[in-house]
Amino acid sequence: MNARQNGGLTPPNLSLHALMNPEPVFVLRTMDDRPFIPLHWTERLHDDMLKRAELNYSELSERRTTRDFSDRDVDRRLIELAILSGSTAPNGAHLQPWTWVAIRNEELQIRLREAAEHEERKTYSERMPEAWSEVLTPLGTDAVKAHLTDAPWVVVLFKQKKRQRSNGEWGPTYYATESCGIAAGMFIQAVHNMGLVTLTHTPSPMGFLRELLERPRHEEAVLVMPIGYPAEDAMVPDIHRKTLDQVAVFFDEQS
Repeated sequence: MNARQNGGLTPPNLSLHALMNPEPVFVLRTMDDRPFIPLHWTERLHDDMLKRAELNYSELSERRTTRDFSDRDVDRRLIELAILSGSTAPNGAHLQPWTWVAIRNEELQIRLREAAEHEERKTYSERMPEAWSEVLTPLGTDAVKAHLTDAPWVVVLFKQKKRQRSNGEWGPTYYATESCGIAAGMFIQAVHNMGLVTLTHTPSPMGFLRELLERPRHEEAVLVMPIGYPAEDAMVPDIHRKTLDQVAVFFDEQS
């Protein structure tokens, strides 16, 4: 029985104290508060799903990181599509807290390399903990970052730490680091699937990138990725990926 059916009197189970001391009203947002559209999803037969999954894994199992790039040019549209692919990543509150800065500019790449190597020399000689040096040594890395000038493109991914509201005020973003990490992974897969190679480079510290690339203070560089064709004599470390039982734990009652 509602209030009208109750003769307009106090609804049942509502005390006088509650009427005299109302609690703050919180409006529960529902799907009617914003537009929703039907999910576009295509169901596939199990055999087709398995085939696609195996093909995807087979393709990605061939992916390798290299520091040896050809100077052969890469069509800008390929970089645009890789960025758009990365930007389909799930992200906190759909704020899409990333900016991709794509560079195909010889002068700027030289400046980028010089600045990166300046920081890297300090890292390798002064800042790097022994435990970090221990695992990097077998990979042959050092302060020389030729890939930043050899590759035709360098893409720098920036994380947006704040967002500007419609009223001009600033508010926080949420899970920006995690969101950018997912976006970077999807970007890397897109680059690999189109037949190019990339390298995840994290010069430390990376504050110089904001100034060099004229980004606002609420953006923070998280990853530098040269992109291009591998050099004809490109080499990679003789390393192997962990097996499924080394990286996964299943609680599967049907096993």
